[in-house]
Amino acid sequence: MTYPIYQVDAFTSKIFGGNPAAVMPLESWLPDETMLSLAIENNLSETAFFVQLPEGDEADFHIRWFTPGIEVPLCGHATLASAWVIFNKLGWDKDQIRIRSKSGPLSVRQADDGWLVLDFPNLAFEEQSTPALIREALDNAPDASFFVPNDTNYMVVLRDEDAVRSAQPDLRKLKQIGNQGLIITAPGEDCDFVSRYFAPGAGIDEDPVTGSIHSVLVPYWSEKLGKTRLDARQVSARGGVLHCELKGDRVDIAGQAAFFMEGSVYLP
Repeated sequence: MTYPIYQVDAFTSKIFGGNPAAVMPLESWLPDETMLSLAIENNLSETAFFVQLPEGDEADFHIRWFTPGIEVPLCGHATLASAWVIFNKLGWDKDQIRIRSKSGPLSVRQADDGWLVLDFPNLAFEEQSTPALIREALDNAPDASFFVPNDTNYMVVLRDEDAVRSAQPDLRKLKQIGNQGLIITAPGEDCDFVSRYFAPGAGIDEDPVTGSIHSVLVPYWSEKLGKTRLDARQVSARGGVLHCELKGDRVDIAGQAAFFMEGSVYLP
């Protein structure tokens, strides 16, 4: 059997920036172990698989996301990449794509400026004492951190952008926590806030740009800064730009996408 595959760099306007995602449209679901094997073979932070749903369904597509280690409940950059493929390669002629996912209903629309806007959930988080392993893994980690039950991430707020950029956490210790990953964030110098994301528990040392963590970052910084529209940067080596807006129990996360390649996967 032959399956189409695309690679798109998300949250960037140029290839070799942002976060690369593999996208595989399917007519029906492959076995979970096959999708995980494909994600391992692709060796990107995420491979998105989606199946188009029958007309009349409450959603247009059902999407799932796999890292080289696990299936995850929510992923922004691979959803953005999938939407780019649906709009530009699959001939989708509607303004919006409705998506079914493990994190509930999502959607993506094309803005007038060409940016793709993700409609994601506002994820709850809980303040708690910073786990000992995070304090050991990250220099100058504060005593308090935030836990995100939806995806088991921890979030740590650092003093400034330089602290986020220069952080070199011990990934072996972070992996021992047994959760999905660690978000570090701080106020930005030329944007509202910056972040980085480390997910060794999900098979990703550092994710270049992570749309889904903005479901937590946006409500946090919206409250801190007293505004609902926020410009964000993920300051990894590849880097990415996100325009965000808090809308009650939902979060708009907008980004650009750059098409890199397409091909075919052959499975016996």
